[in-house]
Amino acid sequence: MSRLQGKRTLITGGTTGIGLETARQFIAEGARVAVTGNNPANIEEAAKILGKDTLILRVDAADIGAQAGLAKQLQSAFGGLDAVFINAGVAELRPVEAWDAAGFDRSFDINVRGPFFLIQSLLPLLANPASIVLNTSINAHIGMPNSSVYAATKAALLSLAKTLSGELIGRGIRVNAVSPGPISTPLYGKLGLTPQQLDDTAKGILSLVKAGRFGDASEIAKAVVFLASDETRFAVGSELIVDGGLSL
Repeated sequence: MSRLQGKRTLITGGTTGIGLETARQFIAEGARVAVTGNNPANIEEAAKILGKDTLILRVDAADIGAQAGLAKQLQSAFGGLDAVFINAGVAELRPVEAWDAAGFDRSFDINVRGPFFLIQSLLPLLANPASIVLNTSINAHIGMPNSSVYAATKAALLSLAKTLSGELIGRGIRVNAVSPGPISTPLYGKLGLTPQQLDDTAKGILSLVKAGRFGDASEIAKAVVFLASDETRFAVGSELIVDGGLSL
């Protein structure tokens, strides 16, 4: 398989879950891969899985200065980029009355502000043609209780997929989005819920999924490979929903 043969690629949040599996599939498709992460233990484990030819960088997704620094590192290592998967993100579920300004800002800093300024920093590196894929969420479309802030951040990314496409397509840069439904990844353990709340939430979500199961990270990774490849040269500002029928 060689759909990404020789392509220079970046995956943010690429040391666990969907990002790590996407990195594995990018490598299998012939890409040169750089991934970012911020947890030393996850970075160490990802290095074992992805191998010595993968560039693994510790970057705080919310730190704007770090995004500019990442662009400089990639310029030095790769010279440019052909595909980017903006995947790093945080999901925190709280009822409206439980939110404070600090938590709100943290979600938007990681999920929206950081990605926006990363794209800005990467523009001089992006080839013509190039592909950017944004990892959004089906939560941007559905009214799931306790997801107000998370869903709002993902809706913002979906909007960027369209507006940035309109602005950047003249440079040969396509921007598209993949919107996963419930996927079995470590992200669910980071929702800030007790084990009982997590179990109840999972059961409630599963009851709505027409496919009768949670998705697997590999199923999202395959969608990202598709959008990053030349097979989707005519896909501009589009959204690929992979949610097992949750939104039907």
